[in-house]
Amino acid sequence: MISSEPVRMKENRVNDFTVQIATINGSGSQSANQILVRTLFRMGIPVGGKNLFPSNIQGLPTWFTIRAHPEGFVGRKNEQDIVITLNPSTALSDQKFVSSNGLFLYNSECALPSHKMRSDIISISIPFRQLSQEATESVKARKLLQNMIYVGLIAQILQLKWEVLEQTVRDQLGNKAELIQSNLKAITIGLNWAKQNLPSEFLNKFTAKEVPEGNDQYVLIDGNTTAALGLIYGGCTFASWYPITPSSSVMENLAGFSQKWRKDKAGHSTLAIIQAEDELAAVAMALGAGWTGARAVTATSGPGLSLMAETAGLAYYAEIPLVIWEVQRAGPSTGLPTRTQQSDVLFAAKLSHGDSKHILLFPSNPEEHFSFGQVAFDLAETLQTLVIVMSDLDLGMNFHRSKKWPYPTQPYARGKVLSADELTLRGKFERYSDVDNDGRTYRTLPGTEHPLAAYFTRGTGHDEQSRYSEDPEVYRTNLDRLNKKWENAKKWVPQPQISQTHDTDSAILCYGSTDIIINEVLNLLAQQNLKMNSICLKSYPFPRSVEEFISQHQTIYVVEQNRDAQMKTLLTEEYPQYTTRFKSILCYDGWPITAHFVTQNIFPKKGI
Repeated sequence: MISSEPVRMKENRVNDFTVQIATINGSGSQSANQILVRTLFRMGIPVGGKNLFPSNIQGLPTWFTIRAHPEGFVGRKNEQDIVITLNPSTALSDQKFVSSNGLFLYNSECALPSHKMRSDIISISIPFRQLSQEATESVKARKLLQNMIYVGLIAQILQLKWEVLEQTVRDQLGNKAELIQSNLKAITIGLNWAKQNLPSEFLNKFTAKEVPEGNDQYVLIDGNTTAALGLIYGGCTFASWYPITPSSSVMENLAGFSQKWRKDKAGHSTLAIIQAEDELAAVAMALGAGWTGARAVTATSGPGLSLMAETAGLAYYAEIPLVIWEVQRAGPSTGLPTRTQQSDVLFAAKLSHGDSKHILLFPSNPEEHFSFGQVAFDLAETLQTLVIVMSDLDLGMNFHRSKKWPYPTQPYARGKVLSADELTLRGKFERYSDVDNDGRTYRTLPGTEHPLAAYFTRGTGHDEQSRYSEDPEVYRTNLDRLNKKWENAKKWVPQPQISQTHDTDSAILCYGSTDIIINEVLNLLAQQNLKMNSICLKSYPFPRSVEEFISQHQTIYVVEQNRDAQMKTLLTEEYPQYTTRFKSILCYDGWPITAHFVTQNIFPKKGI
């Protein structure tokens, strides 16, 4: 049923639309949603998809958003052009997501009162149950096929290319011929219903037009999958973990990829993966493996990172290579396990008691999730320390359009590891002696056949020879050396991504997933004659280029997804002379940040 007072149609928008689908968690909608996103991507259209789901197993509301834009602006938007809701419990409130003049398609069983329907949108009741009965005689299958019916509705509304849609269905469902046919039938039913019942001007409101070779240089993938690939190609030989949302799929994918790419000629695995009894055991196992010379990693999220604090301090003080891949979620405490945030930055930077400082890496797209696999291991071994990669749920679990990356050719950086021959030439080995005066000491690996190779690894006070010591001067000297190594790390960590094309004293600073919407932000600001430069941080400690960029701008808008301005805190601590230049823009509701949110926070500060 179309609303009694239909709003005036706008002109057709090509490859520029947002779609939100509201269902119930556990209803099987994820497969349908992936088919839609992948079809659009295969048509060459810049597109992204975000799944907003509850932390229970099933029964509560879930939303999937799809955004396409010719210029690649695929971050989340607050308002959606098309909203489809099958969930009676959220149908009425789902209207709030619809943009003015947008399309609202709802399950006829939702029984929405007419006096509560918005008059500025086009509302249509869809008989999903009736249509599913036409699709199959199986009562059990009808509920699942309702998802494919809305795929058909959207296919007709957006004019998706049938050949691409059909092949996507076949690829996703594999060799299950009967399942493929039933799903294609349901899609066709939805498509035909839309064709027969929706006004022609409705069907021409938004269009997905194929862009030949539009995505040939891109992939559509989530960060956790590319992280697993990056760890494989980065030389990982040991991984230990305990399941925790949203990081579990990093290790699940790592295990899957290792079966294909980490076997020797005899078929034996060259990558050991252990599911530990808890996070504390997982990080301790990885630390032990790092001490033996393995490229070792564990993956976790905020609550798990809390349990790893003491071991993190041991890695720092005993100087053992270790990588923690952290996929952040909303906290504190157990928090919101299926919502995104950047709220572990301060905690991770100084994880553990005492004077600890840890290398942090901030990937902002799938390509960097891949490349930082090797970068993290290289830094951990070069600096003999803990490196924490700071991803988050939005980056890790959602679909992102990313440029294809080249096959890695850079050799692994193993750092200062002495062989038996080198020990013979030196005639002396002191594990914690700063021979080169750069804060980095030499190490040997267990099994090195030389009388000088053996040493104790101490997390307690120790001198240059790794002997136990509580001498105040020895302790202070050791901490000072560690700090020297930290300062020198600024030469080794990844450089920020800087866009400095305008003669302006204002800039935006972002990191991680906030980078997804920055190009759109800059575009919206330019429409208001506000031209800004931008910098996307990739690491902590901050390289020298960060200070140089900050010094050239009077106002730096620090965009981050947490309440307490955690990155701004680190920047202020590092550059106290520029404290007044930093202005925070903070999003911390658990949903991915939007470009609109950022611009609406900048405009008042600029008097707009």
